[in-house]
Amino acid sequence: MTFESSLLAAIPGLRHAFFTREGGVSNGIYDGLNGGIGSNDDPANVSENRRRMAERMGVAPERFLSAHQTHSPDAVVATGPWQGEARPRADAIVTRTEGIAVGVTAADCGPILFADASARVIGAAHAGWKGALTGVLEATIDAMEKLGADRSGMVAAIGPLIRQHSYEVGGEFVERFLDADADNAMFFLPSVRSGHSMFDLAGFIRMRLENAGILMIDDIGVDTYSDERFFSYRRSVHRKEPDYGRHVHAIALKSE
Repeated sequence: MTFESSLLAAIPGLRHAFFTREGGVSNGIYDGLNGGIGSNDDPANVSENRRRMAERMGVAPERFLSAHQTHSPDAVVATGPWQGEARPRADAIVTRTEGIAVGVTAADCGPILFADASARVIGAAHAGWKGALTGVLEATIDAMEKLGADRSGMVAAIGPLIRQHSYEVGGEFVERFLDADADNAMFFLPSVRSGHSMFDLAGFIRMRLENAGILMIDDIGVDTYSDERFFSYRRSVHRKEPDYGRHVHAIALKSE
């Protein structure tokens, strides 16, 4: 099962998917469609899961791309399959090449899929709190414009991520955001626990997109922590599990 953005689905010649856990071969804590190369799951299961996702996206497995994510603000351009064993270290991928799917892995962080229908340029960004705060969304937009896109014509879709009612943070976390901009206070609500707050990651991402000039923004509205159809890093920590699965969320230009 996948979730789709109605705005992206309306664009001809485009495929995209926000994948759930359903339809995979992994077992145990990774039960389902774990696409996390960096997880401790059986690599054969991860490979089969990624093959299934690639098939859903209409591309060969080697053309189903994700980067080595480090919560950075860095974006890279893909023109074909990665060369060699090493994946580039980045948290966003953009392309104008047909027949490859660019994706991001996530398990609470925000997956953002981008498309400019007129320029036929697409992108995928991994926006956890750190990447969103340090500029990964803006870097993705800039990289797409270097390929001929125009931010005024871009669609951005916010995928499944941890929502405010599930995202409790401490005082130092809040101070980091307030030090960057006092107006960021609007993204925090008091928690029932003293000295803690609830953070609106989706709202913060939307604000950064709007401030960057994106006019068309969709939001799937799903909470990865409370919805068992999704992997969640935070839920795995609270359950004291040794590891967690990762989703891959992807977008591709169909070959004409």
